[in-house]
Amino acid sequence: MRTTPDRIRQAVSFEVIGLIVAISFGTRVLDYSMVDFGLLGAVGATIATVWNYIYNLLFDHALLKYTGTPKKSVKLRVVHAFGFELGLMVVFLPIVTRILNISLMEALIIDLGFIAFYLVYAFAFTWAYDTLFPIDKPFDKPGTEFK
Repeated sequence: MRTTPDRIRQAVSFEVIGLIVAISFGTRVLDYSMVDFGLLGAVGATIATVWNYIYNLLFDHALLKYTGTPKKSVKLRVVHAFGFELGLMVVFLPIVTRILNISLMEALIIDLGFIAFYLVYAFAFTWAYDTLFPIDKPFDKPGTEFK
């Protein structure tokens, strides 16, 4: 498993790089001001982080209560991911409309773009991070323990 400092480095670098790319895109391609899109990015990252903690806590407790195990099947992982994104969208849409002074439909389109970007970005970032900072102890060896 990764160490706590490594997890912090991964989380912080993920957010910083993601914000730089998203804010650059929003200011250059969508033609919003750096201040507006920067504020949107910072608020969005903060909400996503808090929502991630709350959602996963609630989901894990519900999973244990109704299934007796914290293990997730592929189908349950898909449900989990869509539930997370749907909850985030419900909270984030009014904020997007307010900060960018746009309609709910325009905010929905921008939010769907954020979701699409972060799905691809998370896949690419994690792959790159795992390549640059490999885990020292692979788990496929007998006797390897999880920390």
